[in-house]
Amino acid sequence: MSLFAKFEKTAALYNSLSEMGKNPFTVVMEDVLGPTRATIKGRETVLAGTHNYLGQTFEPKAIAAAKKALDAEGTGTTGSRFANGTFSGHKRLEREIADFLGLGHCVVFSTGYVANLGAIAGLIDPSEDVVLVDADCHACIYDGCTLSGAETIRFRHNDPESLDKRLGRLDPKFKGKLVCIEGMYSMYGDTAPVKEFVDVAHRHGALLLVDEAHSFGVYGETGRGVCEAEGVIDKIDFYTGTFSKALAAIGGFVASNHKEAEYLRFSSRPYKFTASPSPATIASASAALANIKATPALKAKLWENANRLHAALTQYGLKLASGPAPVISVLLPTKEEAFAAWNFLLDQGVYVNMAIPPGTPGKESLLRLAVSSAHTKDDIDRLVAAYGAMAEAFPSARVAA
Repeated sequence: MSLFAKFEKTAALYNSLSEMGKNPFTVVMEDVLGPTRATIKGRETVLAGTHNYLGQTFEPKAIAAAKKALDAEGTGTTGSRFANGTFSGHKRLEREIADFLGLGHCVVFSTGYVANLGAIAGLIDPSEDVVLVDADCHACIYDGCTLSGAETIRFRHNDPESLDKRLGRLDPKFKGKLVCIEGMYSMYGDTAPVKEFVDVAHRHGALLLVDEAHSFGVYGETGRGVCEAEGVIDKIDFYTGTFSKALAAIGGFVASNHKEAEYLRFSSRPYKFTASPSPATIASASAALANIKATPALKAKLWENANRLHAALTQYGLKLASGPAPVISVLLPTKEEAFAAWNFLLDQGVYVNMAIPPGTPGKESLLRLAVSSAHTKDDIDRLVAAYGAMAEAFPSARVAA
């Protein structure tokens, strides 16, 4: 007897993947050997699917800061930010992030997912407001729209003209209009034309939220994201991000020049009813942020690795979803071929992410490689060799001659 109908819909895919022997969604890191290596199925494997963009999971200063916080403040806060879960470290990190971004306010949440969930639902009144969302936005943005209860309108991916048309057709009954996009999109590695979106949104009296989860620390002269790269970080309305990528911890934040961002501490249910990040997590994120500011070579090394990998995969004729970026995705025609290719790479000692519909744009199946500044020359050589062998074994992954 099935407990719920949803389980029946999920069972066919889950069971088929499990029966094939290696399920991409149940991988266990048996031993973590460093920022770019782990033991999987008893074999030392190169990690290229972790979003550890700046390689800071083993940053000595971050580890030392976490240990110090553990000794001083214990293992957890045992409460939400709204109750007993705000320590001095939380407030200090909020100030550090705001100062780094050049924005006036910052609110730290428990995860990046919760930051977007809490920001959208906390800002929007379902009886008077509307949300407009890029079609390829992350699930947490869509879930925030759902939690808000407001009408949600999708516009074509990375298409300011599509947004312009939808804003122009809105019912005048809507008092508030929030537009949500991302800096770098995590599936394809493509970036948004943020400046154009700023112009369109503000022309229609809408506010713009940019999720820089995958671009924080990675884009822009000082690592402040695609908004910085396009020269509009002071023009966007809400900047959301995560600690689980470039900052190598767990947590999230909303930053803004609007003083109303502070009201999220009272209006956002995910802020009020979720336990706050542990003192060790906050301390390690703070140390990682300081390291980003002090070590621009991290970003330079990341891009050196990304450019080399993208050039090699292009030379192999693989179907790539976008230009050089910290995320490099190879498109495959079916989920069955994506599964087979993922297993092929794992057998080569390389771990990447497999993504299949409905969790991908355009119902594509793909293998997603995430580049790190911590990848060594040997790591990159192994990745290049593994993808070269995959290109030979899977002609469907190559661009037609």
